[in-house]
Amino acid sequence: MKNKEKLGRPSVSQLEAELVRSEQNQKFRRTFRSTIYILITVAAVAILISSLLFPVLKIYGASMSPTLDEGEVVVAVKNASFTTGDVLAFYYNNKILVKRVICGPGDWVDLMEDGTVVVNGVIIDEPYLQEKAFGTCDLELPYQVPEGQYFVMGDHRATSIDSRSTLVGCVAKEQIVGRIVMRLWPFSEIGAVS
Repeated sequence: MKNKEKLGRPSVSQLEAELVRSEQNQKFRRTFRSTIYILITVAAVAILISSLLFPVLKIYGASMSPTLDEGEVVVAVKNASFTTGDVLAFYYNNKILVKRVICGPGDWVDLMEDGTVVVNGVIIDEPYLQEKAFGTCDLELPYQVPEGQYFVMGDHRATSIDSRSTLVGCVAKEQIVGRIVMRLWPFSEIGAVS
């Protein structure tokens, strides 16, 4: 009988303490749930923005050195028009390649033996190059860029496989991911890409 008496009804202070504990647990669960919902929403929005407006890409290979080196992370912007000197990302054989725009639709491009690029009879200024090279070229020069396409070349001309080769050819507008505008990684190199 004494055990039953000891297990009797809880006191008012015990009930109040249990009520406070229960309310705190419910508040914690609500806060936790809303935090998870917010994180999922932010992640979904970030993925949509990065895939639709600002693709984030990682550089592989050395065809764009010294401008972009392997392992760097860059941001591209979807753009409707591109000019000579812009750095483009585009799809090629289920990969994304990064090269520099040399000229656009309808332009005539020619290469001199030393690697100097001539567009529509004018030598283009290429301050981003460390050295010029003719590289791999199996085109009949001078070459006219087809309508709706861009002639692109890597900045490391000796090793880059680009529009000079019929393997890659000119880049159609439908293939373009975007124009590379900013380097995000490494942090010491963060800034605009030109």
